[in-house]
Amino acid sequence: MPDHGIERIPGPSAASESDGVKAITAAGGLHNYQLMLHAEYGPLVRFPLPGADMAVSVADPVLLEATAEIDKRPEKLFEFLAPLQESGNLQTLPAAEHGPWRRVMLSVLAGRPAHEAHFAQFAALTAAMADRWAERSAHGPVELQKDLSRLSLQMVCEFALGSGLASEESAGRVVSAFEDLLTDYLARLYQVDVAGPAEERRARSDRALAYLRTTVDGVLAAHEERGPAAEADHSDMIAALVAAGESPARIRDTVLMTMMAAQHTTGVAISWALYLLAQHPSAAERAAAELDRVLGDRATPTYADLKQLRYLDTVLREAMRLYPPGPYGARETTAELRLGDYTLPAGTTVFYPFWAVHMNPAHWPDPTRFDPDRFTPEASATRHRLAYIPFGIGPRSCEGAALALVEAKLALAVVLKRFDLTLTPDQTVTPVERFVLWAAEDIRMTLTPRCPGRGHGFSGRTSE
Repeated sequence: MPDHGIERIPGPSAASESDGVKAITAAGGLHNYQLMLHAEYGPLVRFPLPGADMAVSVADPVLLEATAEIDKRPEKLFEFLAPLQESGNLQTLPAAEHGPWRRVMLSVLAGRPAHEAHFAQFAALTAAMADRWAERSAHGPVELQKDLSRLSLQMVCEFALGSGLASEESAGRVVSAFEDLLTDYLARLYQVDVAGPAEERRARSDRALAYLRTTVDGVLAAHEERGPAAEADHSDMIAALVAAGESPARIRDTVLMTMMAAQHTTGVAISWALYLLAQHPSAAERAAAELDRVLGDRATPTYADLKQLRYLDTVLREAMRLYPPGPYGARETTAELRLGDYTLPAGTTVFYPFWAVHMNPAHWPDPTRFDPDRFTPEASATRHRLAYIPFGIGPRSCEGAALALVEAKLALAVVLKRFDLTLTPDQTVTPVERFVLWAAEDIRMTLTPRCPGRGHGFSGRTSE
């Protein structure tokens, strides 16, 4: 085969980073721009990426195999997160530092015994949210992303940090603070003004960061008060980081980044799943029937029940295919890399367009259709392992993936068991880029207490 260089890879003719910014803005965000690029140029595209000059985007799982072991993120691209950090940007730690840090994180976040040990706490928090929804149902619709992000934040604090946020109100303030912070940082990255004048936006961002750091200090102080009890808790992330010899600054940074990642990704994953079920009543009825069969009269599943909720699991996975919580990622080659017919030099930014990978028609027939049966064991066995990558790939993939799935399945089970949900009319649900794939104006649902045995009343269509 011919040995083409990077300059021969298909892509737009934009000559500068500013051209790339304009194209991304015109498309409505980088997530949309990637879908457009790959639809026009194919599975491998070269394009100007803000923060990385020129990048190569890979939407073919077969080609992704060659990049799967890269353990370096492009520093310039993730520079916008640096202001959150005091001990070096956790997103771009060198491989020698990242490997040991990742192993500590996985020892806490990926452990099934720890998930089971904390499951009763998760269930109590989820049931409490459902109780609040039941009380509020007579007064109007709920905003899914807002409430479910708060729930996800409370669960990760209970699980990994040894301390929960005291109230729904305090969790809500943290969610709002992260939104202000990331809105500002993304606007700086793309060099555009959003959410008002830049000076006002940055003032909100500064206040948000100060509040978040104060909140993290409170979590760390609560951990210190627990003393020996915290050290004995093997699911306590702070204790694990202390035992590994990490510095106080690194521990504080890790807590802050974990809170940000957990509340955004899991909350939106649950929200998109409920949104899709509201548009597909037969799938909602099938999920409800499974819950009735597995749980009987119980309103909340046990940890053991999750394994039996197989259809609910396929619903969640299909929702994350259609709306991956994190729509993209990136790596930087540390040596020359052969990618199909092309050779990439060291220092090339390799862009992972997760959403475009999930929409690749060569691996997902009729890719925009919602079909949970794509994720039956039989269907999954015939598919390339990197055709579905909602948590990324390789040594920089999400450490909290296993925990996120437990939290999401629990929340879906509790909500679907207790309520019929109807999308409020006349709302437009638009996916936008807010570090995660966020619905611009949230997703509003009207709740009705469910009568067991009569199926589900999910209904209501919106335009996207």
